[in-house]
Order: sequence, then C-alpha cells, then structure tokens
Amino acid sequence: MFRRVDPRKLEVPAPEDTLPGRMEPMPVPDAHYVNGKPLVGPFPEGTDTLIVGMGCFWGAERFYWQQPGVYTTAVGYSGGTTPNPTYQETCTGMTGHTEAVLIVFFPEQVSLETLFKIFWENHDPTQHMGQGNDIGTQYRSAIYANSPQQLEAAQRSRDVYQRQLAEAGFGGITTEIAMAGPFYYAEEYHQQYLAKNPGGYCNHGFCQVGYQTEPIG
Repeated sequence: MFRRVDPRKLEVPAPEDTLPGRMEPMPVPDAHYVNGKPLVGPFPEGTDTLIVGMGCFWGAERFYWQQPGVYTTAVGYSGGTTPNPTYQETCTGMTGHTEAVLIVFFPEQVSLETLFKIFWENHDPTQHMGQGNDIGTQYRSAIYANSPQQLEAAQRSRDVYQRQLAEAGFGGITTEIAMAGPFYYAEEYHQQYLAKNPGGYCNHGFCQVGYQTEPIG
C-alpha cells in the first residue's frame, strides 16, 4: 500500500508560521563521546566549520567523526527559524530546520572536497524533502556554508556531482545550499548517538555513484 504523506511536511514553513522556541540553549556535554574534544566553541586556531544535512543526523555524524583531520562534531538543527528547538518540535516540521551536523576541521589536514565527497556519496541528494522512509523537511539534504568562498565551493561540487549523476542515469540534486544561519545543538542523547548505541538506526550508505573531483582547467 502507498503511504499518504501530509503535504505540509514537504514544504518549509514561512518564518511567521514556525513554533516560537525559547531563548535558553540546549545543554550539551562538555566533551565529545568519542574523541573527548569540546562540542561548543571557541575552537582551536586553524580550524574551520561546515554544516551539512543528510537526513537522520545520527548516521551522518558518524561519517565525519571518523574522518582524520576532523577536530570535533555535533548534531543539531539548522536552516530554519525556531530558536533552540527540541527534537520533538523539529519533527513536527514547524521549526523550518533540518537535522544537521556541525563539522569542525583542520583545512590543512582534510580538504573541503573530502568533506563534500563524504556528503554526496552517503545519502541520496536527489530525494526531495526526505531520505528513504524518513519523509519531511527535517530530513532534507543541505549544505550550509560559513563564507562566500565555502558557498561557492559547495555549489561547484554540486554541479560536478550533478554531471556525474546524470551520466549514471540519476535525477536532479535537490540539496539546499545556502549561507549558514544559527546552529542549535540537539539534546545530549543525540550527540554521537551511534557510538553510544552501536546497533542504533542508520539509513546511510553508499549512494551508487562515486564523487570524482573534476580537474581544473
């Protein structure tokens, strides 16, 4: 049988229609469960940040904390309006946020291209407002950049991967690429969830088409 999806879950609400949220930030652990590094800045000199959304943030975060050159990671909510939302509020689709991963990395040790490769290859960027059976705006694919240069790099990587997808017979990328707004940390139990719960839910994996950087010139 076909599952009926509320069409409201497939459209990001206007700011005036979102939940009010709260001023108090979510309490988070002092240290990353896996590597012991802080989840909240200030971060060490020489680090950079990137925010991505790949559907459920549990599995997405694990890809990045395993990557050499990544200093720390955290999960939270980004791309929407409601300040300091709860998980339950975000799952209503009425905060405007997507589940997101904050990646803090050393650019001299790991390139943006490597982070983009992890992003593109491990979810379906052609699925609109969801990943697999996780349907709704809170599971949308997204890259949120912290500078015009990073934004341009993300857009360029999308265009490269779109050509590669098209050659393999896949559809158009729906990933939202924009400048980053606030990143609101998720509740403590979501942070590094799959390290705490090794058998926990994860719907991520290789998406059938490898991301290959195109030569310049």
